[in-house]
Amino acid sequence: MDTTASGRELGAFLRAMRERLTPEQAGLPNVGQRRTPGLRRQEVAQLAAVSVDWYIRLEQGRVGTPGAAILDALADALRLTDTERAHLHLIARGAQPPTRRPADPPESLRAILDGLPALPAYLSDFRLDVLARNTAASALFGPGFGPGINVARLTLLDPATRATQLDWERVARETVGNLRRNLARHPDDPRLREVIGELRTESPEFVTWWDDHAVQDRSHGTKRIRHPEAGDLTVCYDNLTSPDGADHSITVLTPVDAASAAALRAILTDHADRLGGTRLRPVAG
Repeated sequence: MDTTASGRELGAFLRAMRERLTPEQAGLPNVGQRRTPGLRRQEVAQLAAVSVDWYIRLEQGRVGTPGAAILDALADALRLTDTERAHLHLIARGAQPPTRRPADPPESLRAILDGLPALPAYLSDFRLDVLARNTAASALFGPGFGPGINVARLTLLDPATRATQLDWERVARETVGNLRRNLARHPDDPRLREVIGELRTESPEFVTWWDDHAVQDRSHGTKRIRHPEAGDLTVCYDNLTSPDGADHSITVLTPVDAASAAALRAILTDHADRLGGTRLRPVAG
């Protein structure tokens, strides 16, 4: 039998995964006594919608490299965790699996936002669509900032936002580079292409910067903001990425000096007073 080391590793992994899974766990009826634990090969093939002969040869290491879609079907059939699914793709194809993106971010991320009352923070996806924001972000950026807003559109197309960003060109260029990076990761996402297409049509700066092919991560940095009432403040931004591979991230803003901390405190206190709420103690001055 002509097998490769990777084929043998793949076969051993698949056997171990099916042998640990009971028919009940896989959603199959358990008919009679079984001589060996776990699922039979034909049951895995049935669940993954592949031929029994092909699956047997796969476990024996006698087929070529399976496609990503087939591996995902096997991962679903074997009830693999995200970590096990990634391992399956790595030993079978030598590559990470395509990202599976849940429609909604986990509630724990929204809880983190609410747990940061003293620091402006918002949740967004790889399209830079804002999915949620905390009260501090509303105080800093205004009540219109929240779900339904796209950060790239806001940065590049909104004159009022441009006026408040004292480092606008750098921030805007980083945003364009971030979109290019995300498009490489999600080339078939229609919403992302819609955002990019709109920016190409409406922003001459976007066209210039998009065509220079710069790529940015934008996971950490500083920027200066001009608030209409509190004046100028400098903040550090950190993007905290969710570990589920869905490309959700929480952007948290923190003041970098005492003057900025005092300005942020004043913004949040004034916002709380207008809402009739309890005053916050954002950060040490």
